[in-house]
Amino acid sequence: MPDAPNLTVKTIVLVHGGFVDGAGWREVYKILKKGGYNVSIVQNPTISLADDVAVTRRVLVTHSGPVILVGHSYGGAVITEAGNDPKVAGLVYIAAFALDDGESVSSLIKDPPPGAPVPPILPPQDGFLFLDKAKFAASFAADVDAERAAFMADSQVPWGVEALTGSVSKAAWKTKPSWYLVATEDKMIPPPAQQFMSKRAGSTVVEVAGSHAIYESQPSAVAKLIEAAAKGANKRTI
Repeated sequence: MPDAPNLTVKTIVLVHGGFVDGAGWREVYKILKKGGYNVSIVQNPTISLADDVAVTRRVLVTHSGPVILVGHSYGGAVITEAGNDPKVAGLVYIAAFALDDGESVSSLIKDPPPGAPVPPILPPQDGFLFLDKAKFAASFAADVDAERAAFMADSQVPWGVEALTGSVSKAAWKTKPSWYLVATEDKMIPPPAQQFMSKRAGSTVVEVAGSHAIYESQPSAVAKLIEAAAKGANKRTI
């Protein structure tokens, strides 16, 4: 990836999804840093959508210039709300929930189409969710190294039910340019749902054969789209 010292948009903020933390962005982070970008990773507690939006905004405050805001999975819901911040020049969804006004993750997934894969989410415990460890790799990280996938399963971050039920007040993609990576082998968010959301948002779309954890299994493809978003948003800011 070439150096980008003259980019107007040279700051990237990465937002993780449910069941994991920001460490999964490590390889994407390394690629973007080598490309000359300033990169921050949000560590969302994933307790409620409102809290995660607030945490993301605290990271945005630390940057002075325009930002590309990137979200994976549930992180897409977070950036859809937090992306209304005036510093955000563009949104990048990585196999993520690009919600509309008034939507929540739970409202969007309540009626899955026939034949769609069902994520192995266990019943709530004290208001928090986990994935079945025995089914984690196949559903979430089928193309990730087996040892790494096992570590991800054993280090799950409890996902708050309130995070799923929290609704977006104003979808930032209605006023900000967006890009979307569809993971065509995703067993957590069905690819047709990803295609629907990306089309509705008017996103620039790329499709990559990979699992829900494509940000870990194919960091180069993910970083490439993020860089394209930075360049695309840069043209809009000039």
